[in-house]
Amino acid sequence: MLNVFTLSSGRLFQEEIDTPEGLAHVSPVWVDLEAPTPQEKGWVQSRFGLTIPDDVVDEDLEESARFYEEDNGELHIRSDFLIDDGETPRNVRVAFIVRNNILFSVHGEDLPVFRLLRLRARRIPALIEDAKDVLLKLYDADAEYSADALEGIYDSLEKVSARVLKHDVDDRAAGEALSAIAHEEDLNGRIRRNVMDTRRAVSFMLRSRMLNAEQFEEARQILRDIDSLDSHTAFLFDKINFLMDATVGFININQNKIIKIFSVASVALLPPTLIASVYGMNFQHMPELSQRWGYPFALTLMALSVAAPLLYFRKKGWMR
Repeated sequence: MLNVFTLSSGRLFQEEIDTPEGLAHVSPVWVDLEAPTPQEKGWVQSRFGLTIPDDVVDEDLEESARFYEEDNGELHIRSDFLIDDGETPRNVRVAFIVRNNILFSVHGEDLPVFRLLRLRARRIPALIEDAKDVLLKLYDADAEYSADALEGIYDSLEKVSARVLKHDVDDRAAGEALSAIAHEEDLNGRIRRNVMDTRRAVSFMLRSRMLNAEQFEEARQILRDIDSLDSHTAFLFDKINFLMDATVGFININQNKIIKIFSVASVALLPPTLIASVYGMNFQHMPELSQRWGYPFALTLMALSVAAPLLYFRKKGWMR
């Protein structure tokens, strides 16, 4: 699908293009290609003279091929953008090409950051003036989206902390906590990767000298925001590690309780086992074997031999 954005009175207007004729009569500042077909790529080539390679959003591109400038002035940037849908957080690769003051973006699925920018551009006059503004505002919105996701992680970890750091955490609650912690750790790692990638892209724009004075200062502010996000992700990693260690510790405590029960039972059953073994011997001269009270005597002795260590363990507090 082709989304074409034009500027009018300082506002960004969107139009979906489904024919080459519709593309021929617009003067866009931004052309967004979401999962484009070869036919749609052909329309862009015919209208703007831009050839979009098939591997433009491949994940296995070398680092040196992600940020570069052509001899003809084309600027190529490939960045990762975060999608946090609550179930399967992921980073989606987006290819940006700036050619003749038009921004072309290619990606495989719709992105929350793109939706956020479209909403803001419709509501705020003079937010965007050219293609470079679009690119900067996308990275600014990406940093804000990452910050919101980090706040969500913190809120989720607070809920996990309330469950884990209470008394009597059973194995089921501990298992649910570990699952939640693992999910938040994965999301935090993806945010850190996304923030790092955004920093590299914005730094490349600063080095390329493509920005005017106002855009240059905006890019520097984005980098400062990213620096604050870095420290926050590090704090969340520490909190995740603490909760992980605490949860595993509670699991170990529960397992130790079970092992302690088996140990106490084993020790308590050793004396009656010894008594039963003695009276199970086949010696001829064993006086108790010929007495009427021999059998109840042996049973009573076995019961007392079980009760005595149990009472001792309970007095010492080893059965709690």
